[in-house]
Amino acid sequence: MKKHLVPVLFVLLLGGCKNKEEFKTVPKEKFCLDEKTSSIIEIKKTEKQAVTERIHLTGHIASNPDKLVHFVSLVDGVISNTYFSLGDAVTEGQLLAEMQSTALSALQAELRSLEAQIEVAKVDLRANEQMFADRISSNRDLIDAENNLRILESEKQKVENNLSLYSASSTKNVFQIKAPATGIITAKNISSGTTVTNAGEPLFSISNLDNVWAMANIYSADIAHINEGMDVEIKTTSYPDEIFKGKIEVISQVLDENSKVLKARIVLNNKDLKLKVGMMADVFALKKMDKQEIAVPTSSLVFFHEKNYVLVYKDDCHIEAREVTLSTKGSGITYIESGLDEGENIITKNPLLIFEAIHNQII
Repeated sequence: MKKHLVPVLFVLLLGGCKNKEEFKTVPKEKFCLDEKTSSIIEIKKTEKQAVTERIHLTGHIASNPDKLVHFVSLVDGVISNTYFSLGDAVTEGQLLAEMQSTALSALQAELRSLEAQIEVAKVDLRANEQMFADRISSNRDLIDAENNLRILESEKQKVENNLSLYSASSTKNVFQIKAPATGIITAKNISSGTTVTNAGEPLFSISNLDNVWAMANIYSADIAHINEGMDVEIKTTSYPDEIFKGKIEVISQVLDENSKVLKARIVLNNKDLKLKVGMMADVFALKKMDKQEIAVPTSSLVFFHEKNYVLVYKDDCHIEAREVTLSTKGSGITYIESGLDEGENIITKNPLLIFEAIHNQII
């Protein structure tokens, strides 16, 4: 019986070896960058930078008072027509409104009276010149006639200047209100039929929004860390992917009575008029620290299984997915505490595609 078992065991062992060879794992081909993949990535050398802390402040966009013009009427009257709306862009000298006023009638009547008096004074002067030539009148009489004409002409010039100042229209019998500056209408207090009775009250305001202010709130906990001259980055919900840069020019020295914050003023270039007055903003003050760390673009990081990785490039066939420890983040920059050395090459564009290819090779 035992003699028959030996051949059977030999056959089973032989068959088992054969099955193991059939199911033996075939090694995966080593990952290398090909020409197509190389065209969609970027490789940069790491370097140390001074660590910059971003301090978050809230704020809003405001007009620059130095670029704000309030138009005040010097006379009383009734607005007969308006040719602008709140938010309109206007240019200097553009007609914005017309106003009927008794002051215009008075000035026009005074001008006509002076013109008539001047004609009489001219005749009187000519007569005195003739009499002085004929030795009938004295030199004093001639001088008095000249002075009288000169005074009347001066009074006429004064009235004409007033009419010009008010942009009086002789054809429509109204004062024409024209834009004193180029900018945006940011306040409007008149419409057709409005009675202007309080001389000195602004009828409208024009602001040049090519240059605006960002007013940031500095809370008590941040006062010691914020200084004039600090660089800032500003983001708005209207333009989430755009960063507006500036510097803190002035920090108030008195806490706001209501909000109990200090106000910081940042002047911003706004040539494209993207920033609107009243728009809320997130202000990030950039505080430079007294230490340096490896700085990499945030786009080069891969987050996988609760860990952060960067792809260290040695050559097309040797790319390492290396775990790193983060220190802090800046604007598009992340500082590395450990795991990466200065001068190493890393992949900064589309690293996730390469990471997945390397990971699939391992598992």
